[in-house]
Amino acid sequence: MSVISTKSSTSAKTSAKIGDKASHLLSDFTTDPRVVVISAIAVFVSAAGVLAGAGLLQLIKLATNIAYFGQFSFADLKLQDSPLGFWTVLVPVAGSLIIGLMARFGSEKIRGHGIPEAIEAILLGRSRLDPKVAILKPLSSAVSIGTGGPFGAEGPIIMTGGAIGSLIAQMLPVTDNERKTLLVAGAAAGMTTVFGTPIAAIMLAVELLLFEWTPRSFIPVTVAAVVAAVGRTFLHMPAPLFPFTGGVDISVLQLGAWILIGILSGLLSGVLTQLVYGCEDIFLKLPIHWMWWPLIGGLVVGLGGLIEPQALGVGYDNLASMLNGEVVLKAALLLLVVKAVIWSVALGSGTSGGVLAPLLIMGGAMGTALSGYLPAASPGFWALLAMAATMGGTMRSPLTATFFAVELTGNTHVLLPLIAACGTAHGVTVLLMRRSILTEKVARRGHHLVREYRVDPFALTRVRDVMTKAVETVSDSMTLHGAAAFLTNPKTGHPSFPVVDANRHVLGVIDPPSVLRWRRAGKHRTATLGQLLTGSKITVAYPDEYLDRLADRLMQVNVSHLPVISREDQRLVGYIGWKDLMRVRARLQAEETQKTAFFGAR
Repeated sequence: MSVISTKSSTSAKTSAKIGDKASHLLSDFTTDPRVVVISAIAVFVSAAGVLAGAGLLQLIKLATNIAYFGQFSFADLKLQDSPLGFWTVLVPVAGSLIIGLMARFGSEKIRGHGIPEAIEAILLGRSRLDPKVAILKPLSSAVSIGTGGPFGAEGPIIMTGGAIGSLIAQMLPVTDNERKTLLVAGAAAGMTTVFGTPIAAIMLAVELLLFEWTPRSFIPVTVAAVVAAVGRTFLHMPAPLFPFTGGVDISVLQLGAWILIGILSGLLSGVLTQLVYGCEDIFLKLPIHWMWWPLIGGLVVGLGGLIEPQALGVGYDNLASMLNGEVVLKAALLLLVVKAVIWSVALGSGTSGGVLAPLLIMGGAMGTALSGYLPAASPGFWALLAMAATMGGTMRSPLTATFFAVELTGNTHVLLPLIAACGTAHGVTVLLMRRSILTEKVARRGHHLVREYRVDPFALTRVRDVMTKAVETVSDSMTLHGAAAFLTNPKTGHPSFPVVDANRHVLGVIDPPSVLRWRRAGKHRTATLGQLLTGSKITVAYPDEYLDRLADRLMQVNVSHLPVISREDQRLVGYIGWKDLMRVRARLQAEETQKTAFFGAR
């Protein structure tokens, strides 16, 4: 804080030096060496996230083998090969009943697909997650997916990894922002472990979870994702998961097809989002406790599995088949319809599961069905494009979806068509829907959030740009009685005024409360303001300061106005208050609404 003492040139010079030092500290970023400490903690968070992710995948296999084969094993068996026949319809029902009981008597936060809960914890819960979530979320997800639930493991592991990061952070003396960073680091590590997509995990953090773009959070999250990518190799987990070497020639015709896929994927994203929350609205109207809702959703899943068994479970085999061009039109359409219905009903019922893998499957099925009507390309190319675009449009995270598809396939040659399709799908959903499938749930709980990141205009605007330059002042020779009469005069325009001497050096600021304090302290009514302010220290602003620092100072000293003085001679040059700061917002609004043509206008 910059201060000056009454009629003290030494103090004024000291104040100027402090202000100069603050100016020299200005830089592109505000990150300090503390980021190294948080990055080191992120290494341990990532290691725990890798173990949690690998453990979840094994739990899913175990649950599948127990439910469909009666075997206590971790073998990679396909639930479509189950000997249960028609009775498989009851397996999702039993799994959903278990999840309902776990949510009712364990933690309600295990319901849903995990990412909205992580967002809510970040924005509203100081990034603190219950330890029960770290245990019950992977267990409930393993039961859900293992008993045929049409979900992916990414949402639950993001929630689980985030819970691990939050728990570790809660054991340490860290700020709320640092705790948020470690929560997101755990989520990124979990996603990287399951899919082997560290860059996409980092992009998901930036586009969806961090709600900022700063080195203080980006660096630890990057550390966690990279450590997880290396760590999963020690567990012999494959990468890429779905190798794809195909591609397409770049042409105007192809560009049109990429955009078309993006538009259709965006429309599909809107339909799927409406389906999920439409189903949720129906469940909300049921006259039964929400604990029983997953049981109804499980019954729909079981019946859908009789129609199309490929729609059950995580469905990674479907992704591989579509990328290899092995799925025909009829099968793709059947998979799309059945998967969409059972997924939306099950998710709307409040069971535990993720959205990412189902979105890839449904988008890929649409791309496969359309491939016969689109320009020639490698088998599986259009499926890949629609997978990524549907994911990017539904989650409104186009960069995440683009890099996710590249890392899943190990194919960088499709980067251009991917970003074209994902960007188009993103534009469609942004224009058609107010919320995404991930943020709608948070909004339904009464919370508004914004996913647009902009530079703080206060950090770019100087005091001199908005301060009042024609300052009304009072003389240091005015008496206390005169000040009281002046401030209570109806013609006085505002409540506070800087007090200046003959050289326009600021001695202080007077307002009605200060006059009352002096009178109660027994000060004589004939005492001059100069006498009353002798030896006092005041907080000032400088013309070249930026408003972000000024706003902090106003809050710290709990005042609404500050005198602005020159650094060179310490004389008053302006006055600034909260109303002046609001001019910045007015200027931003003008930039958004006022349209001006600089060329060709008359």
